[in-house]
Amino acid sequence: MPINVTMPALSPTMEEGNLAKWLIKEGDEVSAGDIIAEIETDKATMEVEAVDEGKLAKIVVPAGTEGVKVNEVIAILAADGEDVSEAASSGGGDGGGSKAGDDKAGDDKGGAMAPDPKADAATTGSQEAAKDPEMRGDSRAASTGSSKAGPAPTDDKGVRVFASPLARRLAKEAGIELAAVDGSGPHGRVVKADVEAAKKDGGAKTSATAKGAGDKAPEAAPAGGATPAPVAKGQSDEQIMKLFPEGSYEKIPHDGMRKTIAKRLVEAKQTVPHFYLTLDCEIDALLALRKQLNDAAPVTKSDQGDRPAYKLSVNDMIIKAHALALKAVPMANASWTEGAMLIHKHADVGVAVSIDGGLITPIIRRAEEKTLSAISNEMKDLAKRARTRKLKPEEYQGGTSAVSNLGMFGIKDFSAVINPPHATILAVGAGEQRAVVKDGAVTVATVMTVTLSTDHRAVDGALGAELVSAFKSLIENPMSMLV
Repeated sequence: MPINVTMPALSPTMEEGNLAKWLIKEGDEVSAGDIIAEIETDKATMEVEAVDEGKLAKIVVPAGTEGVKVNEVIAILAADGEDVSEAASSGGGDGGGSKAGDDKAGDDKGGAMAPDPKADAATTGSQEAAKDPEMRGDSRAASTGSSKAGPAPTDDKGVRVFASPLARRLAKEAGIELAAVDGSGPHGRVVKADVEAAKKDGGAKTSATAKGAGDKAPEAAPAGGATPAPVAKGQSDEQIMKLFPEGSYEKIPHDGMRKTIAKRLVEAKQTVPHFYLTLDCEIDALLALRKQLNDAAPVTKSDQGDRPAYKLSVNDMIIKAHALALKAVPMANASWTEGAMLIHKHADVGVAVSIDGGLITPIIRRAEEKTLSAISNEMKDLAKRARTRKLKPEEYQGGTSAVSNLGMFGIKDFSAVINPPHATILAVGAGEQRAVVKDGAVTVATVMTVTLSTDHRAVDGALGAELVSAFKSLIENPMSMLV
């Protein structure tokens, strides 16, 4: 009996991923534990191990496919002694099948997917991305799809509009011109949700209008010449692009990371009542201690020559100070839920790291218990692997608070957006020499401005002030971090 290989859930919150690369090819023998593919999530690239053994009969989802849903069939294995061609044609019925009637691909002999009456209709549009001939290049299924959906639609420049079979059928039934619908699927593909949105907002051009017009109007006009309904969530992509001269910009599609960052930041600002606490910290004593500790670092021998066992940065000391401040003010080391307040026993401090296309926040677990040298070496390793997208989900998910440091870019001060489930995030500016008044006299000190963003549901003003004051005390008296 054929064995379906499905898209694995690489983390508890993963809903979909991109199939970046196949490391095996059709006809290869596979054993349990073999690395067979690389999957890109929103923040990392991870290897996928086979859990069964057999011969790879068919790759259902090709390398480079985006937005593959968890538990969707991505390949088919032929069991021991089973005919490979037979397994390839009969497998795929479980895990990723479409709901019966959605695109009726299972009704044709050429279709590899059997109908699953229990499948969630809401996921059909995304699931079809792996099965649709437009994505797979499967000529047999392509002929099946075209016989059902008719000729592929084109836009006003004659460019083919890619859409799932289900989206085509729904658009035809609703009289909607697919060329006027913005696709949200992989590579701009029109899916079921896009057609349904077009039906609701009235912003899609109808087939009747399209046939009656000499060329396609920039905006759809409902019957009777009424003004089109406005887009519910601001201007559409097309409306925004029309504000700029053609050729004056480059259109770069959002990748999974950028979409996730945008989604989470919008959710954070819409649901978390932020307030901000800012103060200045003098860091001359911290800089002196850092130099003393680095000068005293033992030398270790390696293939690259003699190297110090550690090299502390100011950011390493900020992480430690923030962790100790959370320990000193435990009620601020919290997460808000609708049913209860979670008061954490340890300070797991996330640190924002800029990477290509976005940022990620690897976490120093139990940072209050670790030495400065341990934090420094762990942070260097996490940052290096973050930039190559090799972090494991448990290394960047969760945490109890975070630090975002833009001081290296010369930024004096800023406010950071809280990343739930955190209730706080510390924004750190550059250390710079400023004139300060001490004992009635003006003198020069190296000053660093920090701003604590706080979730007012979990941390009130006085509690937040207590936390950031504890941080200031540790930074200005850094020897206290060593005892």
